[in-house]
Amino acid sequence: MEFTRNNFYIFTGGPGTGKTTLIETLRSRGYSCVGEAARKILQQQMKFDGDAVNWKNRIKYRELMLSWSVDGFESVEERIRPVFFDRGIPELIGYSAMIKADVPEYLQRAVDLFRYNPMMFIAPPWKEIYRNDTERKQSFAEAIDGYLAAIACYEKCGYSLVEIPKVPPAERADFVLARVESC
Repeated sequence: MEFTRNNFYIFTGGPGTGKTTLIETLRSRGYSCVGEAARKILQQQMKFDGDAVNWKNRIKYRELMLSWSVDGFESVEERIRPVFFDRGIPELIGYSAMIKADVPEYLQRAVDLFRYNPMMFIAPPWKEIYRNDTERKQSFAEAIDGYLAAIACYEKCGYSLVEIPKVPPAERADFVLARVESC
């Protein structure tokens, strides 16, 4: 059984490339959006000094990411209008490669079962807007690695990538909506 949602669109790319700002721009225009699980998990873990973070127990962190991502996918009831996701379940295959961990069968099954629109959007590394913060501890070089890992994992999972231009958020939103409407 497969749970394909052709109205679900993923934004991916390395950290600090403007995905969350783009999500907020689309949300302000009335579109349904699902935020990034990673930031929520990191904030939660840091509250009680948990180790399920990407700089401590990366496997436990990946497990929480999978759980939150599947929950995010399943919680959306919209079946017609576009819904935008700040990252998607296939990302965890790329994350596994980055941390040099095997991809467990159940993770691959989740990627195969929970399918988004085959066209997904990738935000390229953009040094001028990249900033570290409490949760984003990666260097810009690591952000580039994340971008390359995202490309590899999504292509491997059968998605086609559309690169988001390096323009202001409103123009990025217009670009995405034009592509979605042409499908």
